Amino acid sequence: MPDSELLASIRKAPRPVVLIDGRSGSGKSTIAPPLAAALGAQLVRLDDIYPGWDGLELASEHIGEFLLGDPWPRWRRWDWVADAPAEWHRVDAARPLVVEGCGTLSRGNRALATFGIWVELDAVSRKRRALERDGDAYASHWDRWAAQEARFAEREHPRDLADAVLDGTRLPSLR
Repeated sequence: MPDSELLASIRKAPRPVVLIDGRSGSGKSTIAPPLAAALGAQLVRLDDIYPGWDGLELASEHIGEFLLGDPWPRWRRWDWVADAPAEWHRVDAARPLVVEGCGTLSRGNRALATFGIWVELDAVSRKRRALERDGDAYASHWDRWAAQEARFAEREHPRDLADAVLDGTRLPSLR
């Protein structure tokens, strides 16, 4: 899908709420900032919400309950250093919103959003990218996290819920 078509499709909603999902290292964090900027949207990253290395499911539920399914949208930051919940952040319910991270595109969350994007990339390239980005901090957790991603994908089928599937090797520039 060309850049202009992707943006035009998303902008059809009066207040776009876009969920960007994909496995670790696929390119979600690369596409999210320019998309949010093009839409004038707030950006929420699940990396700020996951409650530790076993928190994919809880973060997915958190998005549905507090960010998408509440009239006063908000999210709670996870303090990775303290390994504990931290402060709450409010989101303007009138402004567009982009939520990025593995676990965003569940069936429940998709029903509360206007557009879903799946970012696809092969496993070898994803692992290389993720470890180049996060290094040793992530390397020892890769298999544990990948198992959570696999369980989520098997249960929720996020790729099938997406309105657009993007190739992680050729992400749109959105300029």
